[in-house]
Amino acid sequence: MRFLRNQVLVMVSMVGIVAAPAWAGVERVVDQARGMERLHSLLVLHDGVPVVEHVQAGPGLSRPANIKSLSKTVLSVIAGMAIEQGVVGSVDQSLLELLGQQVPEGVDPRAREISFGDALAMQAGLASTSGRNYGRWVQSDNWVAHALNRPMIAQPGGRMIYSTGATHLVSAALTEASGESTLVLARRWLGEPLNIRIPPWLTDPQDIYFGGNDMHLSPRALARIGELYRLGGELDGRRILSEQWITASWTANGRSPWTGDDYGYGWFITEVADRRAYYGRGYGGQALFVIPDSRMTVVITSNPNPPSSGGHFRYLRHLVAFAIQALESQPQSVGESQLRGLR
Repeated sequence: MRFLRNQVLVMVSMVGIVAAPAWAGVERVVDQARGMERLHSLLVLHDGVPVVEHVQAGPGLSRPANIKSLSKTVLSVIAGMAIEQGVVGSVDQSLLELLGQQVPEGVDPRAREISFGDALAMQAGLASTSGRNYGRWVQSDNWVAHALNRPMIAQPGGRMIYSTGATHLVSAALTEASGESTLVLARRWLGEPLNIRIPPWLTDPQDIYFGGNDMHLSPRALARIGELYRLGGELDGRRILSEQWITASWTANGRSPWTGDDYGYGWFITEVADRRAYYGRGYGGQALFVIPDSRMTVVITSNPNPPSSGGHFRYLRHLVAFAIQALESQPQSVGESQLRGLR
């Protein structure tokens, strides 16, 4: 029996699938993934067990990859931890109060109405630093000042304005309020309890870690974060994050003007294959999907380099839908403990 299990392990590792023969539909999922030129890796967990481990380019499943704006989802976890630890009073605390000495002179008085949660949900009301404004912002000598000095074009807490400048203000607020870098907080509150590696990433001219872009995490690390949320904040028998923060993060604050999907705190909210799904995404096709009703977590990494059209992400959503349908359309003949025995 041990010999047979070893033979199965060798066979499935070669095709990128960790599953028993009964998961015939999973092979079709991998075939779909192979047809996507930009895709680097696909990792699908069902009930916490990897059923698809497919790599066709990039650093693989265990080494860090640039997750681009999927960093906003990870930043939301750190923000929730900061509230639980008392570093931040609540999502309603004044952002400028938290930023303290980092607030430049001449800021629009209406900016005092921006809450910590508004910045996290990209409802600060400030004009965007993303898109065509991105280059000028990251080339400035003070990213915090530049983002805060953008024109007020909406009421704080109003419509969603996609802006990495807003989420960078969250990282700056965490740094000022805690007296420690966002990297140190991320490693203490997320890296250590989840047993995942969080390497240093880009900082601004004031050495504030980029809030909402250019973090580097492995697909397996992202899957751990997805599972933490899917399981209500508990992982490996340990309470790591409050269920209340997950509920808040998965509750709509605004709506994306491009996709029509709702947005909570760092998470988009949508329907995939008629299932409620929550996801984070990054430029080029980086994605973390959590589908609680299907007991699934899906991680996708892709080529992070330009050019990349928004159309690629639509294909990724179709791929996730295909995976849901493939896994739910057939009976599971091998139990979870047996699957783990094949890993």
